Amino acid sequence: MEHLKMKTADMASENFEKLKALFPNCVTESLDKDGNPVRAIDKDLLMQEINSEVVEGQKERYQFNWPGKRDAIRKANAPTTMTLRPCKDESVDFDNTQNLYIEGDNLEVLKLLQNNYLGKVKMIYIDPPYNTGNDFVYNDNFKQDSETFLETSGMFDEDGNMTLQNFEKNSESNGRFHTDWLNMMYPRLKVARNLLSEDGVIFISIDDNEQENLKKICDEVFGQQNFVAELIWERAYSPKNDARFISNSHDYVLMYGRDIEKFTIGRLPRTEEANARYLNPDNDPRGVWKPSDMSVKTYNADCDYPITTPSGRVVEPPAGRCWRLSKKAFLERLQDNRIYFGSDGNSVPCIKRFLSELKFDGMAPTSILFYKEVGHSQEGAKEVVALFGDKGVFDGPKPVRLLRRLLTLANLKEDSIVVDFFSGSASTAHALLQQNAEKNTRCKFILVQLPELVSETKKYQGFSNICEIGKERIRRAGKKIKEESGEKAKDLDIGFRVLKLAESNMNDVYYKPADIDQGFLDKLDTNIKRDRTPMDLLFQVMLECDLELSSKIEEREINGKKVFFVNDKELVACFDENIDEATITEIAKLKPYYFVMRDSSLATDNVADNFEQLWNAYSKDTIRKVL
Repeated sequence: MEHLKMKTADMASENFEKLKALFPNCVTESLDKDGNPVRAIDKDLLMQEINSEVVEGQKERYQFNWPGKRDAIRKANAPTTMTLRPCKDESVDFDNTQNLYIEGDNLEVLKLLQNNYLGKVKMIYIDPPYNTGNDFVYNDNFKQDSETFLETSGMFDEDGNMTLQNFEKNSESNGRFHTDWLNMMYPRLKVARNLLSEDGVIFISIDDNEQENLKKICDEVFGQQNFVAELIWERAYSPKNDARFISNSHDYVLMYGRDIEKFTIGRLPRTEEANARYLNPDNDPRGVWKPSDMSVKTYNADCDYPITTPSGRVVEPPAGRCWRLSKKAFLERLQDNRIYFGSDGNSVPCIKRFLSELKFDGMAPTSILFYKEVGHSQEGAKEVVALFGDKGVFDGPKPVRLLRRLLTLANLKEDSIVVDFFSGSASTAHALLQQNAEKNTRCKFILVQLPELVSETKKYQGFSNICEIGKERIRRAGKKIKEESGEKAKDLDIGFRVLKLAESNMNDVYYKPADIDQGFLDKLDTNIKRDRTPMDLLFQVMLECDLELSSKIEEREINGKKVFFVNDKELVACFDENIDEATITEIAKLKPYYFVMRDSSLATDNVADNFEQLWNAYSKDTIRKVL
């Protein structure tokens, strides 16, 4: 049987394989600095194949660069051996919910999610640190490989659980103030792009501190051609009057599509004010209409002609302009009663635009998000206070109405996945639950948040880190929404599975057997860490088998052994010891797609000898793997 890799893909290697598939003649071998043979790309041959100018060296070119960018790219592509451990005690409706709340460094989590959610996410919203000084934590080393980083970062305690003891604040006195922020953001956005579906969209909140740099990153990561809009959110309800120059009362929300040609914007419901512009003064049976100007600035001689009104008045286009319609098109519309000359029949003509014939439902959104429509920063704070009853539980939460507007613009489907990997107070989950309740949809959220420590005040309120605040908000908001919605929301999923980032379930011998000496091996009776549960192992297996982490999990007993069934029989796993032929036979008869077990689980050598024969007899197509 094949061993599971228990780590994510090396994206740099995958990119090499893509080039190899496209241009096999460009693949060659060379020697590295130590004289060892390595695979390589023949740049000269590749240049001939693509027939394009290659810019290198000191040659001038348009580019966006900063110290550490190369290492940030490498960091995005590097694989990870980390895993996600389920935490049932902190979850809500763990066995049935489709929502996820993940605690841990979002870069490592995004890499893990690539296996299961590649191209499946319809919308990403993030509210990252604005880099205003002391507003984000980072580990000040962008030159280590992933493995060394994990060993030295202080991210985990001796039990493999997340800590933040060696992380630092990014202060304005730091000489790498912008550089550190760029190195933090770039790899996360690069990996996040892989999650978006072809018609997916990402929204990113930011202010003036890093707006320019963020747009340049997004142009590079998502493609300048996929820029949709830079929305301006009027966040201040009452602008301060103590500014030295200008009282800043807005933030930005950058919006990029995965493929703008396949993305369709969600339109807003029509307002009474907008509908009031449509009237029907001539009682046209086609319904209400709005007048549209007949003249345009762009001159066309074919559209420059006199028009005689019903009362006999001759009307010419205004000086320097012409009519919007050719004479033939005008006469056709006149015949169809689509030209209006006023109640007296003597006014300058206009074209009738019928409300019933609008090309799109609803209204096109505008780039300015007024607080009267989407809420302001004080509203966001009040929403948290209304749930918790305490002031200052969370600083600067985004209002639910703002998130609801972005959910609308994303044009979600019935069961879309929405990701927020800087989830903070969990406003995204609150907004999505509210929308599901109102629209009777089943959209799912995946929230990711670093368990950043909170102030002494918040500790007094019962919270030790941001994640505890976010999880409690979802619990309270979900309960409130369900109570207020009544029978309409009886099937609303207000639960969430809590998963926590941790070091691999596997001992080092699993990944680096050549580096382990015999003395260490003698102390091991398993390649799995002793504190890990079967459920821990199952979730790391699900990551590698491309199964969504919200998949339905059942536990059954077969011949006294605990057996996990994921999505019925997509994955069947048993991590117990001393599995005999009868147990293997019963499982094989079920014909699962995947079967996974520990490599030491078979009861005897005889069972091991007959293992393949049993599977070939009952379910030869099942993919069998061990860990």
